[in-house]
Amino acid sequence: MPDMPLEPHPRTHENPVLDIPSELDNFRKTIDNLDAALVHILAERFRCTQQVGKLKADYDLPASDKAREARQVARLRKLAEESDLDPVFAEKFLKFIVADVIRHHEQIAAEKKQ
Repeated sequence: MPDMPLEPHPRTHENPVLDIPSELDNFRKTIDNLDAALVHILAERFRCTQQVGKLKADYDLPASDKAREARQVARLRKLAEESDLDPVFAEKFLKFIVADVIRHHEQIAAEKKQ
C-alpha cells in the first residue's frame, strides 16, 4: 500500500518555505516574546547593579558579597522549585550573572582609583 501524503501545514509569516504546524509557530512566537522580555529585564537588572557598583566604589566596599550571594542562591533555588524550574539551572544562571556583575564592580572600582 503506498504511503498517504501528509496534509501540509499552513506556511507561516516567519518561514514561508517550511511547512510547520501552526501550534509550533504559536509556541515560537511566545518564546520570542519571552526572550525579548528576558533581555529587557536583564538590561534593567544590570543598570541597577551598575549603580550598586558605583556605590560600592564610593564607599570602598568589596565587589563581592559572599553572604548575600549565598542568600540569593538559596532564594532563587526555592523560587525555581516552586515554579517547577530546575533549581540547579537557576543557580547556575544566577552565578553566571553574578560573576559578570562582580567583574563590572571591580572595573568600576578600578576606574575610580585612577
